[in-house]
Amino acid sequence: MVFPLYDETARKRVSQPYVTWGLITLNVAVFIAEVASSAGTQQWIVHAFGFTPAMLAGDLPNAGPLPAWLTPLTDMFLHLDWDHLFGNMLFLMIFGDNVEDALGHVRYLVFYVVCGYASDLAYFLSTMHSTVPAVGASGAISGVVAAYVMIRPCAKVEVLIGIIPISVSAYWVIGLFALTQVWSVLSHTQDGIAYWAHIGGLIAGVCLLPLLRHPDVVLFECVSSADADAA
Repeated sequence: MVFPLYDETARKRVSQPYVTWGLITLNVAVFIAEVASSAGTQQWIVHAFGFTPAMLAGDLPNAGPLPAWLTPLTDMFLHLDWDHLFGNMLFLMIFGDNVEDALGHVRYLVFYVVCGYASDLAYFLSTMHSTVPAVGASGAISGVVAAYVMIRPCAKVEVLIGIIPISVSAYWVIGLFALTQVWSVLSHTQDGIAYWAHIGGLIAGVCLLPLLRHPDVVLFECVSSADADAA
């Protein structure tokens, strides 16, 4: 298992990643409110504010106060347990600040929300009649990591492989993550993880970054530099 720990800090345009910090704070606060509730209330929250494809398809009655098409905006702030929350927030903390730097605060927030929405759309298209609600920030964060590898493919990321820390280029870490999602879909892995949602977030991130990035952000910068040197 490859577990990222931290990356090289290299922000140029924003002094502090306030949106990334705000998203992490909101996710943690919502989860604390979840675990402070009774078991029955927690279950209601997941079904009312998680995204359930069957509700959007009209197979099930709406379980909450929001229209089903709005629940992709709320489900990305819900998590099932501390491990789920910690893993997602770690990825967001490591990779989010540089994407926020490349987009600016407001466009980064728009980017994050749209990637989260796209991830649920992919989940819906893959299993329209599922009655299992999707919750978690991983779809939106998949978009963030896709954007990161497009702007900093050769940045060094410290990771744990088993219990051994090593430094590797971002394209290895994120490439392995993306390949794992595709392999899990192709092999029909059934482990309670919505891999199609991750793929939807990755695709959204790849599509949105070129449109929303700051004009001076160069895509695949280390690749471009190598090509220039070779010429």
